[in-house]
Amino acid sequence: MKNFTSRRLIALTGALAFTTAAFAEPADAAEVQALREQFRALEQQLKVIARQLEIKEEAAAAAAPTTPKVTVNDKGFSIASPDGANAIKFRGLVQLDSRLFFKDGGGIANNGFVLRRARLISEGQFAKNYGFQFVTDFGGSSVVIQDANFTVALDKSLQFKLGKFKSPVGLELLQSDAWTFFNERSIVTNLVPNRDLGVQASGDLFDGTLSYAAGVFNGVADGASTTNADFDNEKDVAGRVIATPFKNDASSPLQGLSFGVSASSGREKTASGRTANYKTDGQQTFFSYNAATITDGCNWRFSPQLDYRLGSFGAIGEYVVSAINVRPSATGLKTELQSKAWQFTAGYVLTGEDSSYNGVSPRTNFDLSAGTWGALEVVTRYSDLKVDDAAFPLYASAASNADRARAVGLGFNWYLSKAVAFKIDGYQTRFGFNPLAPAVPTTQILRQKEQAFISRFQLSF
Repeated sequence: MKNFTSRRLIALTGALAFTTAAFAEPADAAEVQALREQFRALEQQLKVIARQLEIKEEAAAAAAPTTPKVTVNDKGFSIASPDGANAIKFRGLVQLDSRLFFKDGGGIANNGFVLRRARLISEGQFAKNYGFQFVTDFGGSSVVIQDANFTVALDKSLQFKLGKFKSPVGLELLQSDAWTFFNERSIVTNLVPNRDLGVQASGDLFDGTLSYAAGVFNGVADGASTTNADFDNEKDVAGRVIATPFKNDASSPLQGLSFGVSASSGREKTASGRTANYKTDGQQTFFSYNAATITDGCNWRFSPQLDYRLGSFGAIGEYVVSAINVRPSATGLKTELQSKAWQFTAGYVLTGEDSSYNGVSPRTNFDLSAGTWGALEVVTRYSDLKVDDAAFPLYASAASNADRARAVGLGFNWYLSKAVAFKIDGYQTRFGFNPLAPAVPTTQILRQKEQAFISRFQLSF
């Protein structure tokens, strides 16, 4: 239509030129009058066409700002307003695991496939400063709402998060489930709170070289997530400060160094205030309290931590102390128990891509026809968890529990693309026991060291 209108305009302009030239030729009065009328008619048509073109251009300009931006890539599916102030993104995470255990006596039915996670993730923002996150997990035996929160960003230095989300204590726990070095987080994660209900303030200071997060939460036990209701009237406070002092110095080998400390403190009551269990890398229980044991009093956690990246090399380390006050029953003796754990994990990307807290991005995707293989990474880890000796035998059974777990892990990660990965891990865990423990533990998995082999196919977008 636009081309047709342009042709009309050119033709009419030519006609005007011809008519103007005709006035130069001698003619009688009638002919001159007729030509003048034709000229006026053509001139009017030119004005109408010119206005029509202006209207179309104005309409096109007015329509452009209302056209949404639609993006589909390996980071998900998103729709955003042209100015970027409003957006919604849909992502997903699927992890299918194969678990194999060796030399376990053959009496434990724990080999098989596991749908570790199957999540639908929606995130968005409105008017730039308001955002939300909603994460539903269909893995396991029931549907779980993992995260449900919204944020108010006043500035880079101050934003508020309200709802259900991860407590700001554990370093590895706060990392995305898709981008940890190993398929399972270390046994240190047993001692930190997982997701909780609360309000948190966070931000970046000093040109991004210092970040903080601090909040008030209902409070959950070690390794636990909220059930969307508080089990007592007490509350916990939790916070984290991380420094990245060389972040803006591109020439420094310490540019990728982050270190800091996190902590939490509060009061807990009832059996819900103490952990349900501590698990190995292979997700088998090696410690749990007696059913009658309850918490009653102050609890606190303290965790120094670091993360370091230099090109293809990456490493994380953290130390956690978790203290709770417990009673063997509602009226029994109260005692503070301190469990301690630490871990150090390192990885190296063999194909040269950068190691990152937010995952490895292959330079090329796996493609046999093109002869490209994605990114390859090797990882290793050592971790150690020690339960307070005072837990036995009054608060936990020495016969059915280990009081210590030392784990070594080796792994190989193949990133076929940013969205698709295949990971293979091997773990070996040795157990220690309280002096009151019998020669042969009553729990079968503790009668030998755990040797686990976990492979995972992952789709994350």
